Amino acid sequence: MSYVQALVPPQHAANHVLVLPDGGGPSVVELASAWFADVRWLREPQAATTAAPIRGARFRGMAASESRSAGPGVLGIGAEHGAAGPFPVAAEVAPQAGLDRAASAYALGRVDGMIDRRQGPPAVTDDRDGIARAFAAGLPEGEELRLVQFGVAAARKLGGSLLADGRHLLRPDPTATVDLTLYSAHPIAPADLLGLLRSQVATADLADERTAPDGSRTYRAVAATPYDGTITAEVEHVDRVPRALADLDWREYGPHVVRVGWTPQDPYELQVEQPSGVHVIARARMRAMVARLVLLLQARLGGVVVDDGAFVATTAEIERRTDEQRTASRAWV
Repeated sequence: MSYVQALVPPQHAANHVLVLPDGGGPSVVELASAWFADVRWLREPQAATTAAPIRGARFRGMAASESRSAGPGVLGIGAEHGAAGPFPVAAEVAPQAGLDRAASAYALGRVDGMIDRRQGPPAVTDDRDGIARAFAAGLPEGEELRLVQFGVAAARKLGGSLLADGRHLLRPDPTATVDLTLYSAHPIAPADLLGLLRSQVATADLADERTAPDGSRTYRAVAATPYDGTITAEVEHVDRVPRALADLDWREYGPHVVRVGWTPQDPYELQVEQPSGVHVIARARMRAMVARLVLLLQARLGGVVVDDGAFVATTAEIERRTDEQRTASRAWV
């Protein structure tokens, strides 16, 4: 038996197997709904009721019901694809998927019995997610490619992994995500934005300010450092919000957007699966700094934060980013 068959039943061994650690976080339905419009259970997971003994002398011989997962479901994702699962992954099996604790596996693939077409070899040999490496013989296209990209993003979000075609392990680094976007019902003035950014990098300044066709103001503040790259905070008014916000009350967010991003000294390193050690060190510092800035913005404006995987980022998640680099209180300037 191959190791992928220790994660999912044999009939799913050729699918893209998404393995997510147990222990909280958004459900696979919430994750998929942030990427796809048509997400629904084609077959809901079945729950079984089993008898469990009740402890204590006065209850001897009696049993109580205990609910547990009995059968996987099939979550429809888009028009032709879906996720079968969850399949429980025991802690002793999880290392085969690159994890160190119990997890749940989902088999991503077509639900109509057909086979997806593949393109020729990818034009590039490297990318941040390792997709080009995993599909060197032929790149997925259309909805299948988006399904793979979603699987990698979900794995990065929760510290999981994706077995592409059930063979090629993709274990995206959760700390590779830096950029955050705040959606708020309240705007922020250029001077206030600059003040918050200067609390992180003293040499920050406004780069440009202009009026959009709809009459709203768009402006950008930039904080450049000689070693760690550049943080940019761009403010604009939008008429569309990410799909991840669709299930929230509209009063929790708004059309005023602050996009906070990082550009390293060598932007090409953002596109490779294994960047240099210098890049990783700078990224850790700036990831914490971007998180601190966004927490300050959210405290001032309220609203909801979306990460660069298109998922909602909770305050607790963002605060954990600041804990990763306690010594990086300010960038080198």
